[in-house]
Amino acid sequence: MPIIASIVSQHAEEAAFLWLLRDAAVSAPHYSLADLAELDSRVEAHIEGLRVAGDAGWSCCVEGLQQEESGEVFAAAVIALEGEDPWRIEQVCAAVEATPETARGFISALGWTAPDKLGGKVAGLLESDSPLWRRIGIAACAVHRVDCGKHLSQALDDPDPTLRARALRAAGETARRDLLPDLRGQMRSEDPTCGFWAAWSAMLLGDRGERVSALQSIAVSDPPLGPRAIQVVLRVLPPADAGDWLKVLAQYPECRRELVVGCGVSGNPAYIPWLITRMEKTPDLARVAGESLSLITGVDIADEDLEQDVPDDFEAGPTEHPEDEDVALDPDEDLPWPNPGPIKAWWDANSARFHAGTRYLSGEPISEAHCRRVLETGNQRQRKAAALELALLRPDAPLFEIRAPGFRQQQGPVQEAMKHPGAPEA
Repeated sequence: MPIIASIVSQHAEEAAFLWLLRDAAVSAPHYSLADLAELDSRVEAHIEGLRVAGDAGWSCCVEGLQQEESGEVFAAAVIALEGEDPWRIEQVCAAVEATPETARGFISALGWTAPDKLGGKVAGLLESDSPLWRRIGIAACAVHRVDCGKHLSQALDDPDPTLRARALRAAGETARRDLLPDLRGQMRSEDPTCGFWAAWSAMLLGDRGERVSALQSIAVSDPPLGPRAIQVVLRVLPPADAGDWLKVLAQYPECRRELVVGCGVSGNPAYIPWLITRMEKTPDLARVAGESLSLITGVDIADEDLEQDVPDDFEAGPTEHPEDEDVALDPDEDLPWPNPGPIKAWWDANSARFHAGTRYLSGEPISEAHCRRVLETGNQRQRKAAALELALLRPDAPLFEIRAPGFRQQQGPVQEAMKHPGAPEA
C-alpha cells in the first residue's frame, strides 16, 4: 500500500494536538470515563496511522520533535517505545534533555504504552546517572502503579529535589507503607514540595496525626500546593474537626476559592445553604460553588436544567483590553453556571435525604462500593475524589490511576483494576 506523505504528516500533527486535549481532559469536570475513552481512541487511531506508515511515520515524528512541545514528544515516544530500535528512543531522549519541560509528554507515553511493550526499557531510566531520567523512570512505574523497589527507596534520599519529590509522591501512589519512616523524615525537608509530598503520601498510607497539621499549614501558606493539601486534609478529618478548620480557612481572604472547594471535599451537606448563597452573591465563585454542591449531592446542574446564562457583566480570564495584564485562563470555564433560584428549590425538595455530619460523595454516603461506582460513572474530578477516598479507606492499596488510557480503564471492572492496574517490567 503506497504511503501518502501528507496523510502521515496529518497523523503526527493530530496525535500531538489530541494529546494536548487529553492532557487537559484527565482533570476536566465535563469529561466522563466514556468521554475520555472516546478521545483516547482518537489519539490511538492517529498513533496507529504512524505505526502503519513505518519509517515514514517515524520521520514525521522526528520532524515534530523540532517543535519542542510535549504533544510531539508524546507521539514520537510512543512509536519509539513500542519498537526495538534504541536509536529512536535516544532521539526522543535527546529532545527531552534539550527541553526538559517536554518530559510530561514522555512520561505520558510511558503510561500509554502497554506494559508488555516496555520490556526492560524502564530499567535503563531507573539506573541512569541523570536525575532527570531517574525521575522519569520512577514516574513511569508510578503511572502504571508498579513498585520499583530499591530505586524508589534510594531516590528518597537523592540530593536532587525534583527527583526526591517525585519519589515521595510515588511512595503513596504505589502503597509503599514500608517507606513510612523515610516519609516522616522528609516532612522536615527544606524543600517545601518534598515536605508536601512526604506528608501527602504518609496520609494515604494511613499515617495521620501530625501529618494533618502539616498539610493544614501548607494549605494556607503555599498557593501552588494548597489546593492539593485541602483535597486530603478534609477527607480525613472528622466532620466536626473539618468544620472547625474550614472556619480557620475562612479567615484568609486569599483562600476564598479553597474554602468553597473545601466544603465540597468535606462531603458535609450542612454547607449546601452557604454554597447556594455564594452562587447568589459571589459571581467569581458561583460555578465552583455549584461544583462543590454536585460533588456532595450528585446533582448534575446542566442535565437537571439548574443552570443559567453567564451574567452580562461578568468577565473572567483574558480580556480584549490592551491594558489588562492578567492572562490567566478562567479556571471554571468548563463548569455550568448555576441558577440559585432553581437550585434552592431543588435543595428544598431533596435535603431530607441528606444528613448533616455524614460525608457524601456524588449523592451517597462514602463507602468502598460507592467509590468504585463513581470511578465508573462520575466525571474526571469526581473520579479523582473517589480514587482518593478509596486510597484513604485502604492504605495498603495503590491509588487508582484515573489518567490511564480510557479504553484500558474500560477493559475490566474497576474492582479488578484496583487489584491489578497493570505494570511495566522494570
